[in-house]
Amino acid sequence: MPRKSTYPTSTDQSSLCLQYLSRCGGSARLCNINFSLSVIQTLVNQRKVKIANTGAGFYVQLEESK
Repeated sequence: MPRKSTYPTSTDQSSLCLQYLSRCGGSARLCNINFSLSVIQTLVNQRKVKIANTGAGFYVQLEESK
Protein backbone atom coordinates (compact mmCIF):
# COMPACT_ATOMS: atom_id res chain seq x y z
CA MET A 1 0.00 0.00 0.00
CA PRO A 2 1.45 3.41 -0.94
CA ARG A 3 2.28 5.77 1.87
CA LYS A 4 0.78 9.22 2.06
CA SER A 5 3.12 12.15 1.81
CA THR A 6 3.57 14.27 4.90
CA TYR A 7 4.19 17.36 2.76
CA PRO A 8 1.15 19.33 1.63
CA THR A 9 0.63 19.25 -2.11
CA SER A 10 -1.79 21.60 -3.79
CA THR A 11 -4.32 19.98 -6.05
CA ASP A 12 -4.59 23.06 -8.20
CA GLN A 13 -1.73 24.44 -10.23
CA SER A 14 -1.98 28.05 -9.20
CA SER A 15 1.68 28.29 -8.18
CA LEU A 16 2.74 26.89 -11.56
CA CYS A 17 0.53 29.43 -13.29
CA LEU A 18 2.13 32.26 -11.31
CA GLN A 19 5.58 30.99 -12.25
CA TYR A 20 4.55 30.81 -15.90
CA LEU A 21 3.28 34.38 -15.85
CA SER A 22 6.44 35.67 -14.20
CA ARG A 23 8.53 33.96 -16.88
CA CYS A 24 6.40 35.55 -19.60
CA GLY A 25 7.13 39.04 -18.33
CA GLY A 26 4.08 39.35 -16.10
CA SER A 27 1.33 38.86 -18.67
CA ALA A 28 0.16 36.32 -21.21
CA ARG A 29 -2.77 35.98 -23.56
CA LEU A 30 -5.65 34.11 -21.99
CA CYS A 31 -6.11 31.87 -25.04
CA ASN A 32 -2.43 30.80 -24.89
CA ILE A 33 -2.48 29.69 -21.26
CA ASN A 34 -2.80 25.94 -20.76
CA PHE A 35 -4.16 26.18 -17.23
CA SER A 36 -7.82 25.59 -16.46
CA LEU A 37 -10.20 28.47 -15.98
CA SER A 38 -10.79 27.42 -12.38
CA VAL A 39 -7.07 27.98 -11.64
CA ILE A 40 -7.27 31.42 -13.26
CA GLN A 41 -10.45 32.21 -11.32
CA THR A 42 -8.82 31.18 -8.05
CA LEU A 43 -5.91 33.53 -8.70
CA VAL A 44 -8.30 36.37 -9.60
CA ASN A 45 -10.27 35.78 -6.39
CA GLN A 46 -7.03 35.88 -4.38
CA ARG A 47 -6.13 39.13 -6.18
CA LYS A 48 -2.85 37.76 -7.46
CA VAL A 49 -3.71 38.28 -11.14
CA LYS A 50 -6.10 40.42 -13.12
CA ILE A 51 -7.75 40.07 -16.52
CA ALA A 52 -7.32 42.97 -18.94
CA ASN A 53 -9.09 43.51 -22.26
CA THR A 54 -6.68 45.32 -24.54
CA GLY A 55 -8.92 45.38 -27.59
CA ALA A 56 -6.70 42.78 -29.23
CA GLY A 57 -7.66 40.07 -26.76
CA PHE A 58 -7.82 39.21 -23.10
CA TYR A 59 -4.60 39.11 -21.11
CA VAL A 60 -3.85 37.64 -17.69
CA GLN A 61 -1.54 40.01 -15.81
CA LEU A 62 0.20 39.69 -12.48
CA GLU A 63 -0.98 42.16 -9.88
CA GLU A 64 1.67 44.56 -8.68
CA SER A 65 2.87 43.63 -5.22
CA LYS A 66 2.63 46.46 -2.73
